[in-house]
Amino acid sequence: MFKTMKKWWKYWGAKFNRNFDQRADPAVQLEQALAEAQQQHRRLKEQAANVIANQKQSELRLNAKLAELTKLNGNARQALVMASDAGKAGDTAKSTQYNSAAETIANQLIQVERDVEGLKQMVLDATNASDQAKAAVQQNSRILSQKLAEKNKLLSQLDQAKMQEELNSAMGQLNETVGDDVPTLSEVQQKIEARYAKAKATSELNEGSVQSSILEVEQATSNIEAQSRLSQLRAELGLDAGAPAVAAGSTGAIGASPASPSSDAVTTDQPAAQPAE
Repeated sequence: MFKTMKKWWKYWGAKFNRNFDQRADPAVQLEQALAEAQQQHRRLKEQAANVIANQKQSELRLNAKLAELTKLNGNARQALVMASDAGKAGDTAKSTQYNSAAETIANQLIQVERDVEGLKQMVLDATNASDQAKAAVQQNSRILSQKLAEKNKLLSQLDQAKMQEELNSAMGQLNETVGDDVPTLSEVQQKIEARYAKAKATSELNEGSVQSSILEVEQATSNIEAQSRLSQLRAELGLDAGAPAVAAGSTGAIGASPASPSSDAVTTDQPAAQPAE
């Protein structure tokens, strides 16, 4: 039971982290990353400062021990000289006292020399650590400067990505339905093309139908009658002697019944027209 709850806890934690990463603003995350980098650089500088301070303290202690060593050397020499002078003067007590002091100073001198050797090694180690700390600070400073320089570049790329996303969204809306009562351009185009295709098909069917053929025959008959009447009028007026023959020939080819009344009318009206000439 505990393992199952632990798995569910990890699952929901991973899911929430994923949702957070998907919804988080990259600009804010960039600022957070730079702020964290700056804090790390600040902590590194503090640690380096402590290392350098330790080196400085070691150097100060070494310098103090060296000064003490120089002083003890001088005191030991002076004690030996005074003991020698007292011995030459026959003052054995003074000579013994000075020799004892010189021996004590010599013991102190040995201890200080040991301390100096230890401090020298400590200063050497502190100096190496200080150099490494300085190099680390300089390297991290360069990296931080590069990150700060890339900040503007990344923000510019982020703005370009947002504009491209907005453009893609606008282009996508051209092919999507704007609303329930507003058709898209594609729907209107399909509707118009369907109506045009239907009208074209109906026209083709009408051109090949029997009714269309009947209408053409009636139109031809009407044209023939009109030509016959015009031929009669030309004959009455004595205009274009060749036209009646052509008209009559055409009338005879189509049908004899319309041409017969025209011939009678020409023969009855012909004498009346001759005196006018």
